[in-house]
Amino acid sequence: MSRISTKPPSGTRDFFPEELAVREYVIERFAATFRTYGFVRLDTPALERIEVLSGKYGDEGEGLIFKILKRGAGEATGEADLALRYDLTVPLARVANEYQGRLGRQFRRFQIGPVWRAERPGRGRFREFFQCDVDVVGVDDRLADAEVIVCVVEALRSIGLSGFRVKLNSRSVLTGLLEVYGVPTELAIRTLVALDKHDKIGADGVRDELEQRGLSDRLAHSLVDDLTGTDAPNLVRERLAGNEIGMAGLGEIDTVLRATTAALGAGVVAFDPLLARGLAYYTGPIFEAFVDDLPGSIAGGGRYDDLLGIFGGRPIPATGGSIGLERILLLLHQRGALAAQDAQPSVLVTVWNDATRFASFEIAQDIRRAGVQCELALSGGRIGKQLSSADERGFKLAVLVGPDELAAGTAAVKDLRTGEQVSVPRADLQTRISALLAEGVGATAIDR
Repeated sequence: MSRISTKPPSGTRDFFPEELAVREYVIERFAATFRTYGFVRLDTPALERIEVLSGKYGDEGEGLIFKILKRGAGEATGEADLALRYDLTVPLARVANEYQGRLGRQFRRFQIGPVWRAERPGRGRFREFFQCDVDVVGVDDRLADAEVIVCVVEALRSIGLSGFRVKLNSRSVLTGLLEVYGVPTELAIRTLVALDKHDKIGADGVRDELEQRGLSDRLAHSLVDDLTGTDAPNLVRERLAGNEIGMAGLGEIDTVLRATTAALGAGVVAFDPLLARGLAYYTGPIFEAFVDDLPGSIAGGGRYDDLLGIFGGRPIPATGGSIGLERILLLLHQRGALAAQDAQPSVLVTVWNDATRFASFEIAQDIRRAGVQCELALSGGRIGKQLSSADERGFKLAVLVGPDELAAGTAAVKDLRTGEQVSVPRADLQTRISALLAEGVGATAIDR
């Protein structure tokens, strides 16, 4: 009988307590920031109907949807009727149409959860990964786009992240540019997808891909050279003079820049005419956040007014942003900026013997009711071994209840960081433990 592999599927991972502690810390900070901007939390199923997801992500995205075959009698057909969600935006569009009366005319939501894409795994890229999204539905105002960007930036700052920059563009600017440069309409989306790869494959790679996608050599060189030049923003403004769609896009950019600069300071957000974002559903301002020490973006988003109308038959304005949790954690790890904390309970309550174990059980519960992470030494054994194990596992304090303490109504609290130990009345135990953890220092040592 062949051995079954116990490795997780390619592109997925098992998370251990110390890793989860960091992930949960970042998620909590993001969620707290989102709430300060008035966003409320929403969740949607991991599964969506295949027709909900199909046709929303462009040619390349379409091939990355994890499809689920029909079950039971339908399995033999080899057809799929369900799929794992590809992102959190399309499910939001479905919800906004299904529950219009419940959500109201305006809805500000955030969602944090896993998504799945059937792509080749690589460094910082997985088939299962978490996204952290904020969206404003029902508001057709560029200040909504600006607020999404500001909220995303402040969320990144909330975990101590610095040194990132935000690139801003508009799909209207790109549409106008394609018209001005004479890019055929049928090649427009393919051209945007190629331009979006500039940070990964460079200018030469983009030119080659544009030619492979059907653009002439002259047009590919002209477009890429102009958009990658040092004065590209000003050159684009000149090129778009007189183009109605392009000028409208520049107006969007100027409004968003004015608002974000006022909120975040100058230089955090800047116009970049090369930014395209590959997803097909964007209709207005788009943005991405980058850092120099990690390839690719760490966050991005934009306006997608047409997407919600696909489901309901009527236009619903919407804009949003998404932070890639996995790439953020990789960046923090590279920088050594965030260590796993509180993955291990702070206090261990030891078990002296059978006569005292129920008292230890009760004390552990009292400590937990005070909001302190606490573990009971269920296996018992020699006290010295319990303390040694607690020290190795990173506990901060140990509580000892022997026969003398049991008779006196006290407990001994040992600071495993300093070796100091103090006797404390049972009634004062929670207060003393909280104080020791807050101070980070032990009390006066006494002999036991």
